[in-house]
Amino acid sequence: MTAVAGVLAVLAAGPSGAAPPGFVALREVDPTVRQDMRYAGARNFTGAVVDGYEEPVCLLARPAAEALRRAQRGLLRRGYSLRVYDCYRPQRAVDRFVRWAREADGPADRERKAEFYPRVERDRLIPEGYIAEKSGHSRGSTVDVTLQGLASGRELDMGTAFDFFDPLSHTDAPGVTDAARANRRLLERVLAEEGFVNLPEEWWHFTYRPEAYPDAYFDFPVAVASVRP
Repeated sequence: MTAVAGVLAVLAAGPSGAAPPGFVALREVDPTVRQDMRYAGARNFTGAVVDGYEEPVCLLARPAAEALRRAQRGLLRRGYSLRVYDCYRPQRAVDRFVRWAREADGPADRERKAEFYPRVERDRLIPEGYIAEKSGHSRGSTVDVTLQGLASGRELDMGTAFDFFDPLSHTDAPGVTDAARANRRLLERVLAEEGFVNLPEEWWHFTYRPEAYPDAYFDFPVAVASVRP
């Protein structure tokens, strides 16, 4: 997805790297939502901390954070919890994904390729739409999320891992088990009830609507200080 010149713009961070008004740390809205911020560590398709992720925290526009809290309340009563993998994503991180996709795989990349993109070559990730130059995450109302058992702490079977670049990751992919399909439907139903819309190509990707900042892509760092006055 690309921006239209003069309409959508990448906005740099404010003074001292501050987020615009209305962004919050999810932990301050609902500390019970589990956070597994993959791009703040090495367990992601790049194999390293991604540019702009200074801390492993979920930042969101407040309406999206409050909607997650509402969804979480219902899930807790059923013995489940949300687990977020990514929330607000700075444009510099998106730029890093694009640069990475244009690099060649080497011997050290074999394990990550097997985990994240076993059936597609890296140089096809952009043409086939798995990686784009702009991301809705940079607007602050999109989350990558799954379910986990409250007692076990284990992720539910969703049929694929997070960030698995493959048609099996499509929410309605026919090749997953009945159990995985039921878990995907549960996640989609619970979040839809609170205003989130799923991206059909990624079972984990949801955007809260209406978005607080529908016409901008931000680039402040992922850190609690970014959302503190």
